[in-house]
Amino acid sequence: MSNQKEIRARISSTISTQQITKAMKLVSATKLRKASEAIMRMRPYAMKLQGIMSNLQESVDDDKLAVYFKQREVKKVALVVISSDRGLCGAFNANVYKQVRRVIDEKYKDLHAAGNVEIICVGKKAAESLGRVGYKVNTEYMSMLNGLTADNSFDFSETLLKRFRAGEIDKLEVVYNQFKNAATQILTTDTLLPVTPTDDSSDQAGSDYLFEPNKVAILEDLIPRSLKTHMYRAMLDSLASEHGARMVAMDKATENAGELLSSLRLAYNQARQAAITREISEIVGGVAALEDAG
Repeated sequence: MSNQKEIRARISSTISTQQITKAMKLVSATKLRKASEAIMRMRPYAMKLQGIMSNLQESVDDDKLAVYFKQREVKKVALVVISSDRGLCGAFNANVYKQVRRVIDEKYKDLHAAGNVEIICVGKKAAESLGRVGYKVNTEYMSMLNGLTADNSFDFSETLLKRFRAGEIDKLEVVYNQFKNAATQILTTDTLLPVTPTDDSSDQAGSDYLFEPNKVAILEDLIPRSLKTHMYRAMLDSLASEHGARMVAMDKATENAGELLSSLRLAYNQARQAAITREISEIVGGVAALEDAG
């Protein structure tokens, strides 16, 4: 009987868990729809800006603008690591954490040993994971994804641009999950600064552009705007990827709970049947004993 009670308790708790995972899946699906629409609207604009800017590199001769493109000796690196604030989204955060460690070990091992790699975490999970293994992380912007807007993203990027122009950092990279679809996230590491040419052939050369009022005035606005838009796009990509990963994880958890319920109900019915059979056997045995005694 106690075995049946334990199975009934497990069935009850599994049903409750299944209801929670099903609700979380529906919530994530709703959030994913909004987040995917936002990134799909942003992506063509951001990619076009980035293509134009990188192909203007050869035509930039103003010292204030050339600083964005100049390849200088790398003495200090900043890594912006975009993860999520919550878990229950499969390997989403673990993959970001592993990628950061891989980038540091393969590209910046000596700089990291010298304390010249700054890890700026946007999202709590990466900060927690990296902090647990001894990495020194900047948590000032950790909660920025909670209520993300273009304004606070642009302000964050402007702070990094100022530090780059001042020579406080020599290279800026962003580690994040790029959204492809609900089931697929592409782990990505982009070099934001200094700007490097892209393979986009749609913008061939700086001399093909006509500037009004003048080239310097246009580029002083265009270059920072493109870099800020790139960072904002990375954050939108990460948000959409998070919701997609959580929706898939909760769908799988709901499916697993259903399978567990089936096996528990089978085990309960078997235990109940065994108990009934045992009781019948005891009754029959008792009757036979009375008949023998009589």
